[in-house]
Amino acid sequence: MSTVPSLRPASEPNETRRPEADRRQPVPPRSDAEHPWRTEGVPEERRGLGGWKPSRNTWLFWLLLLLVFGLSFVSMHITGKQERVTIPYTSFTQQVTAGNVQQVYTKGYQIQGRFKKARPFPGREGETYTMFETLRPAFADDKIYSELVKQGVEVEAKPAQPDRGFVANLLLSLLPTLLFVGLWIGVMVWLQRRMTGGGGLMGGFGRSPKPVAQDERRATFADVAGIDEVEAELSEIVDFLKDPGKYRRMGARVPRGVLLTGPPGTGKTLLARAVAGEADVPFYSAAASEFIEMVVGVGAARVRELFTEARKTAPSIIFIDEVDTIGRARGSGATMGGHDEREQTLNQILTEMDGFSGSEGVVVVAATNRPDILDPALLRPGRFDRQVAVSAPDLDGRIAILRVHTRDVPLAADADVPAIGKMTPGMTGAELANLVNEAALLAVKRGKDAVDMADFHSALEKVQLGTRRSLVMPYEERRRTSYHESGHGLLGMLHPGADPVRKITIVPHGRALGVTVSTPESDRYAYDEQYLRGRIIGALGGMAAEELVFGVVTTGSESDLEQVTRLARGMVGRWGMSARVGPLSILPPEGMEAMGQYAAQGTLDIVDIEARRIVEECYAEALETLRSHRDKLDSLAAVLLEEETLDEAAAYAAASIPRPVPMTK
Repeated sequence: MSTVPSLRPASEPNETRRPEADRRQPVPPRSDAEHPWRTEGVPEERRGLGGWKPSRNTWLFWLLLLLVFGLSFVSMHITGKQERVTIPYTSFTQQVTAGNVQQVYTKGYQIQGRFKKARPFPGREGETYTMFETLRPAFADDKIYSELVKQGVEVEAKPAQPDRGFVANLLLSLLPTLLFVGLWIGVMVWLQRRMTGGGGLMGGFGRSPKPVAQDERRATFADVAGIDEVEAELSEIVDFLKDPGKYRRMGARVPRGVLLTGPPGTGKTLLARAVAGEADVPFYSAAASEFIEMVVGVGAARVRELFTEARKTAPSIIFIDEVDTIGRARGSGATMGGHDEREQTLNQILTEMDGFSGSEGVVVVAATNRPDILDPALLRPGRFDRQVAVSAPDLDGRIAILRVHTRDVPLAADADVPAIGKMTPGMTGAELANLVNEAALLAVKRGKDAVDMADFHSALEKVQLGTRRSLVMPYEERRRTSYHESGHGLLGMLHPGADPVRKITIVPHGRALGVTVSTPESDRYAYDEQYLRGRIIGALGGMAAEELVFGVVTTGSESDLEQVTRLARGMVGRWGMSARVGPLSILPPEGMEAMGQYAAQGTLDIVDIEARRIVEECYAEALETLRSHRDKLDSLAAVLLEEETLDEAAAYAAASIPRPVPMTK
């Protein structure tokens, strides 16, 4: 396996973070997941909308109150009154004769009444009743009325226990339905709040965002190292936010939006925070994906509220991370006629930035690593007026970043920050921060009081190569691996213009059984055909060495062939390095291969044929070079098999090749 720097420019500032002691974070924390954005620097009086606001569980309180009221109502009208028991007419006459009837009410053949002494409840052991009702048979010829008068029973003109009226009966019959509907509404409200992040039946978007704690120290340009070029681009934004009247008097209009583009980890989020901190204005930040929900219209409502809050504290900054999530070009055919949630959210952002509502004093800063797929309406003047590229840092930037990250790390006397910067071409600020952290962790694990150069070398090896594996390989496989890696290293040493070999190892790291590391002496921003062919030849060195020495090809060349294929196709289809194809860009940009075919099938076939030709020519040259320097290959492989790991000096000495003279800057 051969490890070389990626083909990407590295010239501009990167992301750095404040020491942990300062409790600074690249993105302000969120303690409430329902708030779709974060804030910092917002004045206390602007953090709420004023007045009392119900909590997010207020609906539950009212639902419980309704249930309690309903149960009380039922209990009052049902369980609060004695139950009237239907008894046989003969039992009634017997109780009349016994003198146990206290009160009677009759209506037609129906008789209701009350006993003087309670009677045992039929079928219910231990229970009694006094209220009764019965029906007098039509054929009865007894003189029941005379007997009642004789026993002194009070014959009433109204029932002893009046029936409920129509309204009460209606309410009692509808109460279960009302309780079910209330419970269903409560569940729907809860589900909608979970989906929309705080929306009730009426929308529920009126809560203010939760601010960052007051003691949270804000980021400024001093917290971001190597930012000179980008700082110059954003200086007008900072100056306008500090003194907007100066620009208004001259009739000047500050850019309403700034789009930060660049690979991940280069510091786009921290840069936006630094602009707000430098200008000392409120800062609102959110990821674009946090606006999108299942319910259509929620994202647009959140955007409206976010801009409303920002205008209340103007001048202020709104930062939207990964804006390509909602800012993709419309009309791609993957949407439903412009009425889906993503497009409604995008339309609302377009309106807020430069529409009828206006957003005076609010500057929108957005970040993306895919500016090529954004909707043209976002990029036109009046919305995102400026695009600022935030790329990986150059050598001076890396050194400055390392100094920022190591200022709270105790360094040993041999720790050379500029040397570390030279060993890390192409690394972003986040990767450099991780490197320093890994070195500090290793120093603690090794029981040291300070981080020395050996810790940084080990950390760089872990970051670049992966974690070392304790894998015991058979001798023949170790020998084959040593020749494989020696083939990579020897071709890197012999080919003109190739990157110097920094380390060769046959100790398994990650998924690789061995690794050869080659990095340039200084940052490179353009690559010619000779250099790219050298990269391909070096990557094919492992396979060529195995075929030359053992006469076999193993699976250990998988990652090498992937790199070779990518470079060869790029030379032919993107960079115009094939006479047969000519100066045309045939292949889509990296990461967009699945978006459709960019050229005719015949043209793509020619690209494949030319890429195969380049690889075959480079493989033949790799075989010929190794065959003509077989003694150096055997010597390097023998030393590597014995030592397992060789640094730059040891590798060149084992191959009896003088080390290249470093170029001065």
